[in-house]
Amino acid sequence: MKLTFCGGAQSVTGACYLLETEHTKLLVDCGMFQGSRFAESLNYDPFPFDPKTVQAVFITHAHIDHVGRLPKLYRDGFRGVIYATEPTIDFAREMLFDSERVIKHEARWEGIEPFYSAQDVAHVFSLTKPTPYGVMTELSQDVSYRLYEAEHILGSAMVELFVKQNGATTKIVFSGDLGNSPAPLLRDMHKEKEADFAVIESTYGNKLHEVTRARKDTLEDIIEETIAKGGTLMIPSFAAERTQELLYELNELVEHGRIPRVPVFIDSPLAIKITQLYKKHVSFYDSEAATLVKSGDEIFNFPGLKFTPTVEDSKAINAVPPPKIILAGSGMSQGGRIVYHEKLYLSDPKNTLLIIGYQVKGSLGRRLLDGEQTVKIAGAQVQVRARVIQISGYSAHADQKKLMEWIEPMRLSLKKLFVVQGEEESAQVLAQKVKDEFAVDAVVPRANDSFEL
Repeated sequence: MKLTFCGGAQSVTGACYLLETEHTKLLVDCGMFQGSRFAESLNYDPFPFDPKTVQAVFITHAHIDHVGRLPKLYRDGFRGVIYATEPTIDFAREMLFDSERVIKHEARWEGIEPFYSAQDVAHVFSLTKPTPYGVMTELSQDVSYRLYEAEHILGSAMVELFVKQNGATTKIVFSGDLGNSPAPLLRDMHKEKEADFAVIESTYGNKLHEVTRARKDTLEDIIEETIAKGGTLMIPSFAAERTQELLYELNELVEHGRIPRVPVFIDSPLAIKITQLYKKHVSFYDSEAATLVKSGDEIFNFPGLKFTPTVEDSKAINAVPPPKIILAGSGMSQGGRIVYHEKLYLSDPKNTLLIIGYQVKGSLGRRLLDGEQTVKIAGAQVQVRARVIQISGYSAHADQKKLMEWIEPMRLSLKKLFVVQGEEESAQVLAQKVKDEFAVDAVVPRANDSFEL
């Protein structure tokens, strides 16, 4: 059998892995490239395989860098089955329709045709099959599969594939994106005890996060400092998981009187829709969050919170005097409503921009985090005088220590580990550490590299 890395190789985004066996051809993820214009232009390129011949796609979770090219896959001829958990399917539906609107707008600006349409998105969801955790299921005469919790976002999964060949069974584990455990709302990630091959993400393969438990205290301090200066706290936040985690923790800070009550705006139509879907999938929560919900606590609601779904609602935020808190998309400041708030508020030293998620190279969020003093936003040159700060504990990705802890139980059985979904330096550092500490053959594949397993 052959494994080909059609995306996510020496890149955080664009995850797409093709496995070909004697009788089966399948994908794990089919994500969009994000970040720089070069990365985004890759989305228009033909797939390095014929989508008509693919029988199945396994989706690890609903972030656009893992699902964003599914409509293009359909447009190019895929008619197989898409397997994912129920929350992933629901979230992906909202995120792909939202992405289609952005792509259509950008394509019109560039004078080109979008690489998929709203109709293609709709057709994708005629092919989906909700898949529970922990159930071994036969896909074809030589492939079976099983999903387990990955603790990245609600419904996220790692994929285990079992391939029969030459009278033996080979086990391949795809990590998807692994979470920053312990994560509010989410069940603990599964750790597999053995596998022949594994594919692991490496977004933070060369970094350690601050202690997760301390992040709420740090958030409290930043809020109090910004409020004391009479400023505006801006938080570019991803619509799925990061926004809901922040709401969960802000709810606790407000209810226990740990921060002053100021207006808090959720200024993202997509995040508002995803938050409503979170309320639908309480059965996927961890026991602590599920118990709170059952007790009647509205964990995504507290005094001062206001959702602003319309453009008029969003514009009205500007008329509300500071101090105030604004959570808005996109998480890397690549479009979305956050850029209009950044344009308005970054030039004032009383204000704070709080970065809580990974920022891809070339994105506005990355450039702000790297300390650029002047940035172009919506056609205007903006002087950056606001404080720009990061809390890495809010990352939804495991750091190097947790990635190593995930690999460790499999170290004696692994024949090869493939390190993906990280910038080249991050991936290489993790691969070398695995070699040094576990004596496992760890490789960092390049785009479109293939390996016989």
